[in-house]
Formats: sequence, structure tokens, C-alpha cells
Amino acid sequence: MARVHAAATHLIERVRQTPWGAVRAPLLAWAIRRMRQLAGLRESPKFFVIHLFGIYRSALLDSGARLAKQGDLERADDIFYVPMETLRQFAPGDKVDLKGIVARERETYQHQLRRQRIPRILLSTGEVLYEGIHEKDGGDLAGEGVSPGVAEGAVRVVAHPERARIEPGETFVCPATDPGWTPLFLAGGGLETELGGLLTHGSVVAMEPGIPAVVGVHDATRRLRTGQKIRLDGNRGRITIL
Repeated sequence: MARVHAAATHLIERVRQTPWGAVRAPLLAWAIRRMRQLAGLRESPKFFVIHLFGIYRSALLDSGARLAKQGDLERADDIFYVPMETLRQFAPGDKVDLKGIVARERETYQHQLRRQRIPRILLSTGEVLYEGIHEKDGGDLAGEGVSPGVAEGAVRVVAHPERARIEPGETFVCPATDPGWTPLFLAGGGLETELGGLLTHGSVVAMEPGIPAVVGVHDATRRLRTGQKIRLDGNRGRITIL
């Protein structure tokens, strides 16, 4: 908090020394106060959407429990494998083989879970690109620098954020990030992902606190291991193993 206050005071005083500073400095002070007071509201839409999803989930589980009791499903959470169109068809009393649909959809889901790699880019032509940016010289790992700065320290390869423990200053390496990964940014000294671009979640979140980040690094989670010492250059999009 003291660092934030000192940085704000420094900026305001610098502006005060510019032309029309007597007018511009109070305006800047007001803008900084408003930003700090209201910036958290940007998360409100997502909060309420997720809260609404929770209500939908509970309602579907209640319906699933009734269908399981009637013998239409094996268990309550099987309802999540039934497409909404099918549920709308089933609701008025149409004859639908829910158990057969669940079996097919579950097999498809399990098949997708067995994927070893996630596509990096899906084109409208149907082409799928898996590989990231390749290195030309066979030395440093290469990617797309999306948050400037240089971080030097240990690597932490992370597969699941809920079970990860990031030590201060560590660079965490993962396939990709989503909002569930955000708490890790508070301790991490750098970010490296196999997927993503300038406007994906990890890139945007890393830029806000100024964490160096490189994305699109080919097979990063396989080529690096926890404990390795690296230098991550978010300006050039390069990772050097030390």
C-alpha cells in the first residue's frame, strides 16, 4: 500500500511541474483515486455469471436426481452429458434413450481427455495447428513476448492450478491459463505458456502487475522441468536455460 501511495504521489508531482500542472495534477489525483476504488467492479459481471451458472447447475442436478430415481439415468450427474436440445425434446414427454446418449457422450468426453496436446490455433478452414514457435538456432526456447521485462530464477511446471504451490519469484510454466490460474500470478516472477497470444488470459493478467511473460513456446511443459534455472525475456520472447 505504501508503494502504491508513493508511486501515485510521484506521478502527481511530476504532472504538477508540467504546463497547466496546477489543473492537471488534481485531475490526475482524482483519476487515480477513482481507478483504485472502482477497478474491482470490472470483475462483477463475471462473478454474477458464474453465480448464475451455479444456480443452473443445482437445478440440473435436481432434475438429474429425479430422472435417476425414475430409471432414465444411472446417476444424477449423467444429465450433464445430455445436450440441451435433447432435454427440450424429452421434457414434453417424447421417448428419448437418455442412457444411450449419455454413454455415447461420455465416451466422446473420455476420448477428448486422452489428447496429449491441445491445438494452438484453429483456422476457419478447418486446419489445426499444434506446434508453437520453433527456434532457428536450436539454442534458446522461443515464443511470443506478451509482457515486457526479464525474470531470472527457478521453473515450476504446473498442470493444475488448484494443486500448485508457487514460490515467490518462480516462473510457472503451463499449457495455458484461465481465470482459475489468477492467484498464481501474485507469487510468480514470470509466466511461460504453450498456447495463447497477446489478448489471451495469461497475457492480459501478466501485463497488469508487470510480470514478464512469453506464450506460444513449443512443448514448454515437456522441455522444461521444475527446478531448472532460466532467464525469461518478455521483451524478445526468449527463454534461456542457465
